[in-house]
Amino acid sequence: MSALEQEYRLEYFEENGFSRRECPSCGAHFWSRDDDQELCGEPPCVDYSFIENPGFEDEYTLEEMREAFLSFFEENDHERVEPYPVAANRWRDDVLLTQASIYDFQPLVTSGKTPPPANPLCISQPCIRMQDIDNVGKTGRHTMAFEMMAHHAFNTREEVDEDEYAYHGEVYWKDETVEYCDEFFVSMGADPEEVTYIEDPWVGGGNAGPAIEVIYRGVELATLVFMSMEQDEDGEYEMKDGNRYSKMDTYIVDTGYGLERWAWVSQGTPTVYEAIYPDMIEFLKDNAGIEHTPEQAELLHDAAKLAGHMDIDEAEDMEQARSAIAEGVGREVDELEALMEPMEVIYAIADHCRTLAYMLGDGIVPSNVATGYLARMVLRRTKRLCDTVGVDAPLDELVDMQAERLGYENRDTVRDIVRTEVEKYRETLERGGRRVEQLAEEYAERDEPIPTEELIELYDSHGIQPDMVEEIASEAGASVEVPDDFYSLVAQRHDAGEAMRDVEETDERVADLPETEKLYYEDQNNTQFEAVIIDVIERAEGVDVVLDQTMFYPEGGGQPADHGTLSTEDGTYRVTDVQDRDGVVLHRVEKTPDKGAFVNGQIDVDRRRRLMVHHTATHIVGHATRQVLGEHIRQAGAQKGTESARLDVRHYERISREQVKEIERIANRLVRDNVSVSQEWPHRNEAEAEHGFDLYQGGIPPGERIRLIHIAEDVQACGGTHVSRSGDVGAIKVRSTERIQDGVERLTFAAGEAAIEATQATEDALYDAAEVLDVSPAEVPATAERFFEEWKARGKEIEELTEELAALRAGDGEEVDVGDTTAVIQRLDADSGELRATANALVEDGKVAVLGSADGGAQFVVAVPEGVPINAGEVVGRLAAQVGGGGGGPPDFAQGGGPNAEKLDEAIASAPEILRQVQNA
Repeated sequence: MSALEQEYRLEYFEENGFSRRECPSCGAHFWSRDDDQELCGEPPCVDYSFIENPGFEDEYTLEEMREAFLSFFEENDHERVEPYPVAANRWRDDVLLTQASIYDFQPLVTSGKTPPPANPLCISQPCIRMQDIDNVGKTGRHTMAFEMMAHHAFNTREEVDEDEYAYHGEVYWKDETVEYCDEFFVSMGADPEEVTYIEDPWVGGGNAGPAIEVIYRGVELATLVFMSMEQDEDGEYEMKDGNRYSKMDTYIVDTGYGLERWAWVSQGTPTVYEAIYPDMIEFLKDNAGIEHTPEQAELLHDAAKLAGHMDIDEAEDMEQARSAIAEGVGREVDELEALMEPMEVIYAIADHCRTLAYMLGDGIVPSNVATGYLARMVLRRTKRLCDTVGVDAPLDELVDMQAERLGYENRDTVRDIVRTEVEKYRETLERGGRRVEQLAEEYAERDEPIPTEELIELYDSHGIQPDMVEEIASEAGASVEVPDDFYSLVAQRHDAGEAMRDVEETDERVADLPETEKLYYEDQNNTQFEAVIIDVIERAEGVDVVLDQTMFYPEGGGQPADHGTLSTEDGTYRVTDVQDRDGVVLHRVEKTPDKGAFVNGQIDVDRRRRLMVHHTATHIVGHATRQVLGEHIRQAGAQKGTESARLDVRHYERISREQVKEIERIANRLVRDNVSVSQEWPHRNEAEAEHGFDLYQGGIPPGERIRLIHIAEDVQACGGTHVSRSGDVGAIKVRSTERIQDGVERLTFAAGEAAIEATQATEDALYDAAEVLDVSPAEVPATAERFFEEWKARGKEIEELTEELAALRAGDGEEVDVGDTTAVIQRLDADSGELRATANALVEDGKVAVLGSADGGAQFVVAVPEGVPINAGEVVGRLAAQVGGGGGGPPDFAQGGGPNAEKLDEAIASAPEILRQVQNA
């Protein structure tokens, strides 16, 4: 017996009549009390047996099932923990969305750097798994949005030093975890003889452990993971990824009970969707005009029992899977598809709307990057599904149905976001359709199908769904092969952490140094200190000085480093940069001081003061922006400077001038209130429990204790330097707003003295404009508008006169016959605008225009009426070559030229012959 197999030999199994056996169909090993059980009990080895045969004593809604689970574990000494947001990048920088309850406690708790909020604990965590998007609606059991009910216990081995990790000892392990699972089944009225435990070792991210899938009546209802190993080439455990692993100091109970599936089994409905979205499915069916006869309803019921075969991840071929289901219910594939596909779309719409409610309700703003991209992808797919099946209810209303059920308070914002995105999608489709036509023609000429990469790029760049590409491509004679997991492939492009930082490798010399004592938190107004040089590191770009303590603030959190001087008995050294490398602060100077010397450090007072003012102002502006635009506003980036600062926020539309003024009013009101700017260092669990993950606007700080900055109601985790009271900011002036990328707005502002300087600069520009216009500053807008209108009117008049002149000149050139067409060839020494106007006048008369000019070198314009077999681009190319240049354009209009104006007449003389050659080619 292998070491891994031994991990599943639980006392609980031995003492409660379980036996281990191997499934002859799939080869999985499983544990069961039923001596007659041969198969593992999971599709595709068996079919569902709970449909129309509920598995528990009572039927449960989602809310009732959630409460039953959490109450059971509370009664068994677990503390209930509130769920985290679905946007996991609020508290970690390596992933985007919350895909499991254990995500809430990674990486700090699972690594042992900080204790969990409770131990043991239970939770029902909303999750989103984009990789399941193509399965939704088809399998009868997959949902992209789901709640993972879970209980967790965090343990360390007894021999480990108590001070090495943030928790110590064993709470409980495998036997107790399986016993809890059994007992919960019994509490629900299930027959424990029907519960099967399948061995399925878990591997992920360099960790591993034994794991158990819990199967009941054909469906997996829970997974029990025992995270206890780390990758080690000399380890005793060989896992399914081919690597070897050894035991870790920490070992963690990581369970997951699918809320939706438990409710489904309790009700015995044909699919999980009827169990969790009953009202919405009926609404969507009615809206789309989908009705079923009793015979059709019965057929759908029968097909649902076999739908476990429709797993895109496991079924080798979807067509074969559908054929197997059709054969199982005794119908033709086409007949069954016609019945199932509209319902699969209805199910997907309901699920996608709940996914969007979670995403937008938790403050994710659609954009082209990270979580925003994933939200946009789901929204656009949902809109396309609605159009496909004939659901004409506004998408914002459908999403609101789910947002209301989930209890979100920002429903008006959610609806606004959906409406805005739907309108953007329409505009995108109009632009993208032309690109699809070009692509279809290109691949039709090659007699090749449009490849998957092109489909993904079309979706990524233009939001064009693959079925739309199929429609357009078929008209051009091109084919499309859409993979069954198309949307999963798209999501993979973007399902990675947006905040992964590029961190320089710390050299060994720095790694061996003690951490620098940071004095700037003790008194942020103090700018002078004494210290000892403990190391001097010479580098190609300068010298890094390490002190035992420092008042210099290192660059971080969008705040530039302090500048100043370090003085010793031997001289003064100018500090031009300061960086923190794993707690060691490096002061960059130009020449080398002596190691061990005493130094007097002096901070550039004016620079520090301006940076402090702008950092505090950034918090205030962010708070004011949330007050004006909504609670969904979250920081996407910030940079503080001495002359101005900028704050990037996630928002779904442009910030109006009136909103900017209101942001300024609220921000400056908070400044005038002169409230205290205070700091505290609470335990991060306490801080998160009290304030939520909006604490981490400027990044995710490490450590068990985090520094919070309080300014009235605004609370943020922040490592920067700040003024003592809001009144010290002086004033805040928003200088500009701009959209720096889709879904991200930038506010640039100035505070304190910089605000006065910015205002004076704006006034100077206004006074300069007033002087030029010879009016008072107050009259500048009206005067500028009047001048602009007059300028536009004169421009229009010039354009009309140019056209009239062109029409008159159009009859001055040489006319030659080219086949059935008359061409006018003329030298007209005018600018390019007049050449184009004259050419257009000739084309309107049905004539080919060949015009040349010596204005700024030799220029040519060639225009051809519709239906005339002459390529204007080719003609221009030949003419321009004679004057040492080039040109081109579409067949009906082209222009070009070259530097040799002395050869212009010679080139024009050759035009008749060129026209004849081009026409006869």
